[in-house]
Amino acid sequence: MNSRKSLNLTWSLILFFFTANASAAELTYPKYTEQKVVYEFYFDHPQKIATALFWLKSHIITLTDEPYGFAIDDLDIKIVIHGTELVTLAKNNYAKYTDIVERMRYYSELGIDFRACASAAHDFGYQAEDLQDFVNLVPSAIVDLAHWQLLGYAIIIPKVTDKKFSTEELR
Repeated sequence: MNSRKSLNLTWSLILFFFTANASAAELTYPKYTEQKVVYEFYFDHPQKIATALFWLKSHIITLTDEPYGFAIDDLDIKIVIHGTELVTLAKNNYAKYTDIVERMRYYSELGIDFRACASAAHDFGYQAEDLQDFVNLVPSAIVDLAHWQLLGYAIIIPKVTDKKFSTEELR
């Protein structure tokens, strides 16, 4: 047998072994405890906050649905906003970002604490009265993030990239 046929046979056996012994992935349910989380929103384009809010939605739905059945009160979630997405919070931009603002307002009514950096707001020319009423203005996003982490909150920083390929193209 020449070396090429031998190599092909070897690879065929290896592939057969791995596919014959492969099993389907199993969904497991770890024992999660109360959630203390601070999300950092800092994006290069205001519209990216819409995608980041899906991270929040997934977080909430996973834990409030079965098998966990957490009450929304068991989720202590802060969102610290200090990038270009800060413009979505400006009252004068409501018409442009209505869907995003209403999603944030809904989450705020569930108890999610939205916090905006006063320093970043100042850079955009905003004062406290210029922002939506569900937002808490804090002196510094960086100091606020450090504060919550020092109190034991896990930090989540959504990575929102520009989509270059459709799901079908990637499959």
